[in-house]
Amino acid sequence: MYLDTLKERDFSSEFSFKTSRSSGAGGQNVNKVNTKVELRFSINASQLLSDEEKSLLCEKLSSKLSLEGELIIVSQQERTQYKNKQLCIEKFYKTIAQALRKPKKRKQTSPSKESVEKRIAGKRLTSEKKLLRKKPEV
Repeated sequence: MYLDTLKERDFSSEFSFKTSRSSGAGGQNVNKVNTKVELRFSINASQLLSDEEKSLLCEKLSSKLSLEGELIIVSQQERTQYKNKQLCIEKFYKTIAQALRKPKKRKQTSPSKESVEKRIAGKRLTSEKKLLRKKPEV
């Protein structure tokens, strides 16, 4: 749901791409063509995000940000630069949408009768097991 509203905003003007040689499948193609794509997006410099969204993204994506505050997404799965670029853009939108999603509030529930009985039965078994470890009283 939130992914669709994000895709309506056009972040493409704020992306910067860098290419390099990738590893993995591709044979000789890997050794001579720059197919690995790195997407860089500066959260703080973005004009399409609100201040609230920026702070939320910086907080939730802190482990994925560079020292300059840039979100870096890399793709090298495909054999062509174009497909890897498209994958990077998809990953970007999914990452942003997931970070901006608000978690559902937990509804407090009481334990079921069966689960309470199961827990007490387990405690009783543990107690009996420990009683059997004691030395017999003479």
